[in-house]
Amino acid sequence: MARPLPEVPRPEEPDWPAAEGQPVCFLLDAASPLEEGLLQGWIERHRPDGAAHDAIQIPSTRRRRGRLDPRLEDALATGDDPLLAPLRVVWLARKKRGGRRTVRLSDLLRLGDPRDPGRLREHWVARRSPERCRVVAGQPAPASELRQRWRDACGADAAQTLGLPEFVARQAALALERSERRLRGARYKVPRFVHDDILSRPAFRGGLTRLARRMERREDRVLRQARRYLREIAATHSPFVIDLVTQLWRRLFSRGYRELRYDPEELEGIRYLAQRHPLVFLPTHKSNLDHPVLQYMLHENGLPPNHTAGGINMNFFPLGPLVRRSGVFFIRRSFKDNEVYKFVLHHYIDYLVEKRFSLEWYIEGGRSRSGKLLPPRFGLLAYVVDSYRRGKSDDVLLLPISIAYDQISDVGDYAAEAQGGAKERESFRWFVRFIQRLRRQYGNIEIRFGEPLSLQKALGQPDPEAAPDPDEENLDLQKLAFETCVRINRATPITPTSLVSLALLGRGDRALSVPEMSEALANLLAYVRRRELPATEAGALETPAGLRATLDRLVANDVLTCFSEGPDPVYAIGPNQALAAAYYRNTVIHFFVNGAIAELALLRAAEAKGPDLRGVFWDEVMELRDLLKFEFFFAEKDAFVAEIRQELGLHHASWEDHLQRGAEAAQALTTRLRPFHSHRILRPFLEAYRVVSDALERRDPGLDFDEKRFIEDCLALGKQYSLQRHIRSEESVSKVLFQNALRLARNRELLEPGGGEIADRRHEFAERLRRVIRRIDAVEALVRARHAGLMD
Repeated sequence: MARPLPEVPRPEEPDWPAAEGQPVCFLLDAASPLEEGLLQGWIERHRPDGAAHDAIQIPSTRRRRGRLDPRLEDALATGDDPLLAPLRVVWLARKKRGGRRTVRLSDLLRLGDPRDPGRLREHWVARRSPERCRVVAGQPAPASELRQRWRDACGADAAQTLGLPEFVARQAALALERSERRLRGARYKVPRFVHDDILSRPAFRGGLTRLARRMERREDRVLRQARRYLREIAATHSPFVIDLVTQLWRRLFSRGYRELRYDPEELEGIRYLAQRHPLVFLPTHKSNLDHPVLQYMLHENGLPPNHTAGGINMNFFPLGPLVRRSGVFFIRRSFKDNEVYKFVLHHYIDYLVEKRFSLEWYIEGGRSRSGKLLPPRFGLLAYVVDSYRRGKSDDVLLLPISIAYDQISDVGDYAAEAQGGAKERESFRWFVRFIQRLRRQYGNIEIRFGEPLSLQKALGQPDPEAAPDPDEENLDLQKLAFETCVRINRATPITPTSLVSLALLGRGDRALSVPEMSEALANLLAYVRRRELPATEAGALETPAGLRATLDRLVANDVLTCFSEGPDPVYAIGPNQALAAAYYRNTVIHFFVNGAIAELALLRAAEAKGPDLRGVFWDEVMELRDLLKFEFFFAEKDAFVAEIRQELGLHHASWEDHLQRGAEAAQALTTRLRPFHSHRILRPFLEAYRVVSDALERRDPGLDFDEKRFIEDCLALGKQYSLQRHIRSEESVSKVLFQNALRLARNRELLEPGGGEIADRRHEFAERLRRVIRRIDAVEALVRARHAGLMD
């Protein structure tokens, strides 16, 4: 038995457990002889006179020291039902500035984790800084209660899966984790024994047995495969690595960004929600910094790390092993036909939801190459929804998150990919280049939270008797995903970079001075204020100095060029940088789409005949909505109609009554719009669609369709159209936009081989797009007239 240390002050020690006449058996989780001595010292200091007790060592969760003491089995077999009370020694970090105990990167790299000191270091800390050495006690429980828990958890064949002594030792460790978390804080709330817990569950074992029978395979082989998949998928957690990784993340993003901005009050609301229900964090995916900045923000504010789904492509050395131990679990890109893999992933998600751990993934699936929010992927959301429906939690909250960057280092790569370039494969070499690019300055990062979405409110009460069914085609699931995306868009803030890009793209290839830029931005800024849209640094563009600073930052990263040899510097989009500027514009484009649709519908009404043109207007609105449904997230039909009414109501309170007066009234309404949107919002998308529709119209309708070859043909045709000025927007020549146009064409059944009917429908599709683009040309003519002073 290790000798206790000399008596020293020990603040906030636990009390002796209330045994009510029962014998007390302490379960000592000690990783060294010194820790065992400290625990024995606590027992001697606090033992009431005449109190019966025993002390049994259990395997340490820190170093897996020793085997299970056989005396534990004897204690559980006695008939006097002892009270089992877990004890552990906790080592704390030193206090830093502000009185907070934190671990610095230098501490981790020089001395290792201060919460798990080596034998020499623990002696030094215990004697020199005894306040950093605490004894914590887990919630005690009678042996009879633990025996019943064991039977409930492991089912009828409990003794075959997990012995009672092993179960008791595990329960003691979990009770100590809860007590330790109260001392250290919630930022270290991480699961223990994930693999053992999942593998020992009756539902897992029974389901695996049924799966093996259905697959006509031996059960033991399927079990081995399931264990291998669980090791491949599940995250492991280490407080040491969590601290190390978050410190590395801070060093990483602060190289290229001045500030990480967020609202601490919003985080307090999230902390409140996380204490009651599992949360699913669903951030936008613009950069590979998205997860690092979100994890750092949570850690700095005392929130636990999310269990974050990562693509298996990111599991390369040394990044993969590090982030796995800080909360990332890696899943394969495709596992549709692997029933065992799907089964294991399903039960892993069940476990996280049931234990109320927060999850995180990108609802878009991958990074957006265009700046817009991508269509949602339903896979992991289907698993979470299925877990909720089967009663693994009384509610799950989906948390939409927008991560907005003034600029990002990846925008050049995205532009190259949009023009047909190949995506660079993730590797250690790729990661080094990513870090090197952060030597430039890219402004600030802003994290905004959308309104949480409750599964209970959306889907009703769970049904614990329901059979597992993670159906990705379920309509309720798709509505949830789209509503999440709408809420992400609402929360996305407008940045100075996005507004400058929007204004410059609307002027074509013309260079503007700072006063001209101020004039170009005036109506946009007024529109943002009128609609009360979320914005960062709203006043930055309203002064010449602030506007020049934004322009110069874009020049520094080659998005803009500046000609300064004349009397006034002038700024223009740089050569081959239209797609880069469009990326920043597209991050906020959703705020302006309804206005662009409304003005094109007004022009369509102005072309029509008859006294009441409301029907013509609304038909055109709905046709444009259907034409653009694969580009933007539109509200449900009734809500969308209300949004259009509200949009035009900003310009004229009784606009709909005016449409009853005929074409001249419709034309007059159009000229009152300020600012015009469609030429800088919808032109690039509809011109890209025109390239695809023209290519389809020329194609023999009887030929089979090869999408890869067709996209290559569209890239060539788009470059030709751009040289001929058949299309005015350089950004229209984009692989991403061509792919979305093909989704629309496939939706309209224009890609299947056929005869004359297919050819006619393709021609009608192309003509429809040409007519819309002609109206966009008319809007641009109105813009030029306004700039020339020919109209108000």
